[in-house]
Amino acid sequence: MRMLDESSPGTGPAPGDSALNAARRGRELQALGDGDRIDVLVIGGGVTGTGVALDAATRGLRTVLVEANDLAFGTSRWSSKLVHGGLRYLASGGVGIAHESAVERDALLTTIAPHLTRAIPQLVPTFDGSGLPQRLLVRAGFLAGDVLRRTAGTSARVLPRSRRVATAEALRLAPTLRRAGLRGGMVAWDGQLVDDARLVVTIARTAAAHGATVLTRVRAEQVSADSAVLHDTLTGETLTVRARSVINAAGVWADRVDPGIELRPSRGTHLVFDAADFDGLDASLTVPIPGSTSRFVFAFPAAHGRVYVGLTDEDAPGPVPDEPQPTESEIEFLLDTVNSVLREPLRRSDVRGAFAGLRPLLRTADDATSDISREHAVLRSPGGPITIVGGKLTTYRQMAEDAVDTAVDTAGLTAGPCRTRRIPLVGAVSGRARDAIAAAPILVERYGDQAAHVAAAARRDPALAEPVAPGIDVLRAEFAYALTHEGALDESDLLDRRTRIGLVAGDREAAAPAARAALVAARA
Repeated sequence: MRMLDESSPGTGPAPGDSALNAARRGRELQALGDGDRIDVLVIGGGVTGTGVALDAATRGLRTVLVEANDLAFGTSRWSSKLVHGGLRYLASGGVGIAHESAVERDALLTTIAPHLTRAIPQLVPTFDGSGLPQRLLVRAGFLAGDVLRRTAGTSARVLPRSRRVATAEALRLAPTLRRAGLRGGMVAWDGQLVDDARLVVTIARTAAAHGATVLTRVRAEQVSADSAVLHDTLTGETLTVRARSVINAAGVWADRVDPGIELRPSRGTHLVFDAADFDGLDASLTVPIPGSTSRFVFAFPAAHGRVYVGLTDEDAPGPVPDEPQPTESEIEFLLDTVNSVLREPLRRSDVRGAFAGLRPLLRTADDATSDISREHAVLRSPGGPITIVGGKLTTYRQMAEDAVDTAVDTAGLTAGPCRTRRIPLVGAVSGRARDAIAAAPILVERYGDQAAHVAAAARRDPALAEPVAPGIDVLRAEFAYALTHEGALDESDLLDRRTRIGLVAGDREAAAPAARAALVAARA
């Protein structure tokens, strides 16, 4: 398959610098086998691992990231796709992580990824019979969120202040709300991602543009403080890499890399609905969970004409599966909670798909997983790698900075200061420049200024301008771009991570032939 033209306008890195594909993977694997000691080896291709690779590379360190499967294969693709300001942590006294989350949210919305994020209103409806203590608690929480926003330096133009809304406004934001007894609601603003897996891929591409080597389908084995055996799962070949520092960012699998780490994963489940079931939902509909002061069930608009409803927080002991599965009790819990505020209850048959992710929480005494701090930790066991664990998607950049700081100090690396708070990701664009991109708005939302390349390919080749299946808002050109620029190597990469078509089984089946055709064309 011919590489997509990079001659159209854009403001990202120089052409080719950020492109991840099979050919580049082969070249860089060979160079790694022939090369000298590297500075930093990063294990794990989720949001934290790719963030570490970007941080290290932009400090001038020779950096290699290896991922046993695909980018965003684990927890990073199973999030709520929200960029949280950390409000819920205030309820349990977590002022530090709440402020950190708000600061990182501001950086994502305004500098790092304005093309992949947007502001979203968060609506808590008020009904007759809603207890005064709960209403006061929500209002106090939203006011605290306003303080967090201001202390993080986020302009009200980016995230407006919270306010009460009348019944008509509540119904405009969430038309399927139960009208009987509805007395308006309270609205605050938070951030939302276009897609979490897309964020990870974009961070990886930006790291590659700054010189990092990004290798998927490469498993790290026999990991120590300064070396690892790398196993290419596509060819079966192995090589030993020596590094001045090794950073374990394997998430829920971190204890496999370093058995000295003890994790206590918790499972968060989401349901997938057609957007039509919510009749034009234009907010994150937020339903307090009875008996909790900090937990809610959310229903929010998502990509591909969907609405996600989530999320649970359940202890998940035992072996970590590649793809966690929701339980029926979790599905029933989410349905029951969201149905408590809807005019017409959703049925089990309305659920188009469901997904679950495991949070890599550090084991503590006997706390429930919902009460375990989401603060991250940088750990070091004797003779083992540096491990970064805990935290959450919104704070990935700070987690990466702390991990690389530890590597620099521990190994005595010569490195510049952290720069990632001010480095836009590949495709970052906003304002008038965003409006001027020669591509459909839906492509601009997914690719930023790189959408011009996808659109140009579709104009040159009418076959690429076709959807991958009837009724699915993904072009064949997007599959082609994923293979030439976004590191996709197989059918599941295309269907399950570069796009989220695979969240609905019927859509996945319909789009699979187009994915296979794109792979055949790429290998021709």
